[in-house]
Amino acid sequence: MLLIKLISYLPLSVLYVFSDLLYLIGYYLIGYRKKVIRENLLHAFPEKTDQERTKIEREFFRNLTDSFAEIIKMYTISQEELAQRVQIENAHIPLDLVAKGEVVVGMTGHFFNWEMHLLHMMANVSTQCEVVYLKVNSPFFEKLMKTIRSRFGGMLVERAAFQREYLRNRKVPRLIVLAADQRPTNAEIRYWAPFMNRETIFFEGAEKLAKRFDHTVIYSDVRKPKRGHYIFTYSLMDTPPYKEAADHSITDEFIRRTEQTIRHSPSLYLWSHNRWKVSR
Repeated sequence: MLLIKLISYLPLSVLYVFSDLLYLIGYYLIGYRKKVIRENLLHAFPEKTDQERTKIEREFFRNLTDSFAEIIKMYTISQEELAQRVQIENAHIPLDLVAKGEVVVGMTGHFFNWEMHLLHMMANVSTQCEVVYLKVNSPFFEKLMKTIRSRFGGMLVERAAFQREYLRNRKVPRLIVLAADQRPTNAEIRYWAPFMNRETIFFEGAEKLAKRFDHTVIYSDVRKPKRGHYIFTYSLMDTPPYKEAADHSITDEFIRRTEQTIRHSPSLYLWSHNRWKVSR
C-alpha cells in the first residue's frame, strides 16, 4: 500500500509512460481477454468492418491501461487537479433535488473513468453522495479501492448490504449512484432485454427502489475529449409518480441511453468484462 502511495505522487504524465508499456505487453504479448473483447465487439457492431472493430479494440486497451495509471494517481491527487481533469455538466439536476430533501437515484454504466467521476463528485461537487459498489475478492485491493473512493467523504455501501443501509438512512437526502449494467447474481431478480444486439440480463434494483419510494432517476453520459480528461453529463431519466409507468420502464430507458453512450464513445465501455457469460 505504501509503495502504491509513493508511486501515486508521480505526475500522471509519467504514470502514462508505464501505462503505455503495460498496453504493449497486455495487447501484443499477453493478449489480455482478446477473445472476450473481440466476441463482444463483433456482436455489438456487426455493421462495422474488421478494421473498424480492431481500432475500437486498440483504443479500448489504451483506455483500460490508462485507467490503471489514473486509479493509482487518485490515491494522492489533489482536488484542484481533479477539477481540471473531470467536468460534470448539469450537476445541479440531482443537487437541487437533494437540497429540497429528496433522495435521487443515479444510474450509469461501466465507462472509463467512472472512478475519477465519483471521486471528483465527492471532492468538488457534493459529499451528499452514496456509491453502491461490488466488493473486490482480494482483501488488498478491496482496502485500496475503499481508501481511494472515500478520500473526500461521501458514503460507500457494498451491494450486498445496500438494502439494509438504505432502510436505515431512507430519509437522508443524497444522490445514490449505481453502476446498473452489472450482471446480477443467481439470487437476484433478473430482467432479460436486448442490449447491443444480444439478450442480456439486468439487475433491476435501481428501478424497484425508485418506483417503490418515488425517487427521481438520472443518467450519466460520458465523453473523453483527450487523454486524462473526462466530461460527464447528467440528465433526467424518469420522475415520480410511477403509478402509470410500464413494467421495466426505467431499466429499458437506461439500456437505451447506455447503448447511445456506447455508440458515440465505444472505446470507453468495459468490453473485457464477460457481460454475456450467461445466456437465456
